[in-house]
Amino acid sequence: MNGWEYKVVYVDFRGRISSEGAEYIRQGGEHRTGFVRGYLDKLGEDGWEMTGVLPLMRPESSYFLLKRPRKAAAANEG
Repeated sequence: MNGWEYKVVYVDFRGRISSEGAEYIRQGGEHRTGFVRGYLDKLGEDGWEMTGVLPLMRPESSYFLLKRPRKAAAANEG
């Protein structure tokens, strides 16, 4: 096992997701929870697993914490 890599995602259910410099804005007519679920589905397809949620003092905002197994470096692959 090579350990874990982590991702922290800021989620504002009013319509914005931000992670590692990338921002995603909810489109008009798109349901709030559907917008977040779609983003999480894509992360899941890439091997990310939700490990925690940190609610913020602001209404409807949280940090989502995710992890996935770290991939072996190319030099270590046989």
